[in-house]
Amino acid sequence: MTSSPAHLLLVNPSAGGGRVRELLPVARDAMDRVGLTCRVVETTGLEHGIVQARMGAAAGETVVVMSGDGLIGQVGGALANSGANFGILPGGRGNDLARVLGIPSDITRAVDVLATGEAREIDVGEVNGKRFLCIASCGFDSDANRIANEAKRVRGQAVYLYAALRALREWKPAIFTLTLDGEPVEFTGYGVAAANSKAYGGGMYVAPEAKLDDGVLDVVWMGEMGKLGFLRKVLPRVFEGRHVDNPEVVSRRAREVRIEADRPFAVYADGDHITDLPATVRLLPRALRIIAPPV
Repeated sequence: MTSSPAHLLLVNPSAGGGRVRELLPVARDAMDRVGLTCRVVETTGLEHGIVQARMGAAAGETVVVMSGDGLIGQVGGALANSGANFGILPGGRGNDLARVLGIPSDITRAVDVLATGEAREIDVGEVNGKRFLCIASCGFDSDANRIANEAKRVRGQAVYLYAALRALREWKPAIFTLTLDGEPVEFTGYGVAAANSKAYGGGMYVAPEAKLDDGVLDVVWMGEMGKLGFLRKVLPRVFEGRHVDNPEVVSRRAREVRIEADRPFAVYADGDHITDLPATVRLLPRALRIIAPPV
């Protein structure tokens, strides 16, 4: 078998509630089987992962992350415009980037994608100078993400539904001011998502028309709606992207959006608290070469 380029496999040992430790031997065996040589580094945090990724890319290694969307987003952002190939093995709770790219959740099949897939150029998001790959959001999502990240007893994708229900109980509408490519918009409601990708939160298709390589953000916001209406018309439908049929949900496309609100909100991206309002979100077009199944 022809020798393949060396792969740096960055592993977040705490991802997926610690499940990644169980998946690591499976990943290594699968990589051996398809002839992919790899060097494994267990990350101690986001910054450590970023430093290791940059060093690996500079040494000519293909950087692969086995973790959730948080580490994947930060490492992918760090490799933007580097020319390095980037691979992912889904090991978190949500795995939304893998889902949108068509990378299987089964680790063995995901390794097959590393071996046979194509390097696809995708956009990289940037919010207040901090990079992400999927969706940056704030408002109701700020509360829900915080609750999901703090949850200890609820595991897997169920944590996102649990967090949304918990956040809804205490939610009070906020006034948001957006500036989309220079055009001001003000509304009262639940919050804003600036989407590079379609999905977040373990399969919630909040921006069903978003594309990873079109150079524009899909900016989705939700106006005022009663909590019972949210439970009936939004939460069940967002997993299929049908929540956008509600008149309270608005979707616009923009190359840049400025987000402000009448009270403080954390901005979450790829599941992590990345910055705070006010925030400016933009894209780096086709800045990352990510290995994925052929389109």
